[in-house]
Amino acid sequence: MIYYSTMPLEVVMEGFEQREQPKYFDITLNGIQMQVQAINERQASIVRIISANPQDYLNPNYAPGKLIEFQPVFNLG
Repeated sequence: MIYYSTMPLEVVMEGFEQREQPKYFDITLNGIQMQVQAINERQASIVRIISANPQDYLNPNYAPGKLIEFQPVFNLG
């Protein structure tokens, strides 16, 4: 990305590193592996699908940006 400005780059980029980075998780939902961004503890937004099956990408239920509800399961063992 090219950004043209009369302001010094240090001023433009000030605070950029201190932004909170989104939390991404890899999950499997209905046999489809995907990367999601947590919105709260029960909802997530689909970021991308990781699948070799082209039909998975055509399913509108798994489109990027779609909200899903899930129950996280943590494997402690």
